[in-house]
Amino acid sequence: MNVLAEWTELVCRELGIDPARVDRDAVLDLTKEVAHGVARPAAPLTAYLLGLAQGAGTANEDTLERLVELAKNWEKTED
Repeated sequence: MNVLAEWTELVCRELGIDPARVDRDAVLDLTKEVAHGVARPAAPLTAYLLGLAQGAGTANEDTLERLVELAKNWEKTED
């Protein structure tokens, strides 16, 4: 098991989350797109906000994908 997998397992256990429900690669892709397309500090903030939305039940199934697209198109939409 690599460090990232071990860390994910540990954090999930600590937070009472089933690791099978975590799409680690999708979250990493989201943070990569936000870091490169928007700003590096926006990446962890976006992941945190997504987690809050999921916990509150306000995130749809496609919310993560929509955020990735927003980040990819950030420069196109920026005034």
